[in-house]
Amino acid sequence: MAARLPIALVLLAVTTGAYFVVGEEARLPTVHSASSSSSQTAFHKPGCDIKGNINEWGERIYHMPGQAYYSATRINSARGERWFCSQWEAWWAGWRKAKV
Repeated sequence: MAARLPIALVLLAVTTGAYFVVGEEARLPTVHSASSSSSQTAFHKPGCDIKGNINEWGERIYHMPGQAYYSATRINSARGERWFCSQWEAWWAGWRKAKV
C-alpha cells in the first residue's frame, strides 16, 4: 500500500512531462469557427439542415427538418446562431433539441 504514492507520483510526472513535450493540450472538436473547414459554420452547406437558434432567454435550441417551427426558424449568425450537420454536433456544441 505504501508503494502506491511513489507510483502515482511517477505516473503524474510522466504524463505532465509528455504534455509539455508535445506542446498541445487535449482539445474538443471545433464546432463553430470562421476559419474552420468543418461543416458546422454559420453558413448553410448542403446536407447540413439542422437549424441552431437562440431564443429570447438565451437558450440554444436546434430544429430538425419536419419539426413544427423549422420553416419559421431563421438563422442569424450575428447572434451566434448556426447550421449543424447532425444532432450529435448540435448536442456536442451545447444545444438542445426543440420540444415540438
